[in-house]
Amino acid sequence: MRRILALALLCAFTSSLAVVAHAASHPNVLFISVDDLKPVLGCYGDHLARTPNLDRLAARGVRFDLAYCNQAVCAPSRNNLMTGSRSTTLGIYDLGTNFRRVQPGAVTLMQYFMRHGWRAEGIGKVFHVGHGNHEDPASWSVPFQPDKVVEYVKPENSAGGQLTREEAFFSNQKLGQNRSLPRGAAWEMAEVPDNAYADGRIADEGIRRLRAAKEKPDQPFFLVLGFVKPHLPFCAPKKYWDMHDPKAFKLADRNTPPEGAPRYAGKTLSELNQYTPVPDNPPLSEELQRNLIHGYYAATSFMDAQVGRVLDELDRLNLADNTLIVLWGDHGWHFGDNGAWTKHTNYEQANRIAMAIVAPGVARAGTSTKQLTETVDIYPTLVELAGLPKPEVPQRLDGVSLVPVLRDPSVRVRDHAYHAFPRHRAGQPVIGRAIRTERYRLVEWKKPGAPADTADLELYDYQADPKETRNLAGSQPETVTRLREVLARHPEAKPAL
Repeated sequence: MRRILALALLCAFTSSLAVVAHAASHPNVLFISVDDLKPVLGCYGDHLARTPNLDRLAARGVRFDLAYCNQAVCAPSRNNLMTGSRSTTLGIYDLGTNFRRVQPGAVTLMQYFMRHGWRAEGIGKVFHVGHGNHEDPASWSVPFQPDKVVEYVKPENSAGGQLTREEAFFSNQKLGQNRSLPRGAAWEMAEVPDNAYADGRIADEGIRRLRAAKEKPDQPFFLVLGFVKPHLPFCAPKKYWDMHDPKAFKLADRNTPPEGAPRYAGKTLSELNQYTPVPDNPPLSEELQRNLIHGYYAATSFMDAQVGRVLDELDRLNLADNTLIVLWGDHGWHFGDNGAWTKHTNYEQANRIAMAIVAPGVARAGTSTKQLTETVDIYPTLVELAGLPKPEVPQRLDGVSLVPVLRDPSVRVRDHAYHAFPRHRAGQPVIGRAIRTERYRLVEWKKPGAPADTADLELYDYQADPKETRNLAGSQPETVTRLREVLARHPEAKPAL
């Protein structure tokens, strides 16, 4: 009897050790997605930013200084990351088309981890919902918990507006036809607690989910927190506005498009002009520009504080040593540079993003890299970090693993980043496919499948002209030829669905 009892205890102990070993060999994943976050953070050298928590997160791992989204608009950028496929691979460039219309059997990043035993949970904004698009239940172990993107605590600011007006940019309607749409204030400051706004509630729920995960050590978690600020409107508790002096912000010194650029390649106020007191057309007063930039920085500081609360709880629960952390902004944001505001272009300020990866035991903490990086690289990187097999999935995976770069930030796994954006030229749809090297950006605008000589070209030299003041495509034919050879490695863009 004693032998039987001893054997039973030994088996139970061995089983327990196996569970612990399984959990230790399968790291948790905390994925922090931030809407509209450009790299105006302290860790990127912005002395006006007040982002101590994102700065300490980056200090735990590797900061990517040349990271780019694959398309500078919410829904496609999120599709790119979650499916590992670029917009030009999917043929989806708008807000309203769900990726499963093109790839019904696609295996998203979270689904792939779920197939290997992870529990996937999401809060806030992860996939783009609205404008006809919807959530993806197959990507979650439990129902996704959304929150608001646009909200006000002061009724007088809402003006009945409940949705973002980003779709107006894609509607091809004249501005005058949009004036009847619900509009709210472009910013709000109020003496309220942090959880009066969505990001505070997202952090609250994220902390609850971490505590619940601590009680389930036998199952690794994949927790995605989709923070919504600094997306418009810039609503944040007043204490975050008080962190910044609006007089300190430098306004763009050029408010016209790059010289020699195609007229259709740029933009001005679309999306922004759906919020009061922004006028339908430029120019914006200096005071209004400062208020908008102030609001962006204040909203970023507010979001930063919420991320800090989550990181504190991760540490308190002793989960950090076995948790991969990704910080990712879905695209950048124009501050009036070359006359552009918000996103929706192929230019630097719309496409460069904030990105950092923390991988205990792998990433060299406190380092940075100039490795050119794309949103689609995150899928294979997390798969490799988790020790999972190379995915065999229905969709094309366009990214490369960044694990060699995490181990040694001087290593290079690609020589350029790729992105795209749709436009209309003479009433016909064209796609601007772009490559960004450390020095140059080349954009080729043409109809998918059309001959190369039908393209309009843009070339910018960020060593000689970091503010993109002049299109150099006509004056540097040798550079254009060389970069078009690089672009030719990529498949033609799929036409928009």
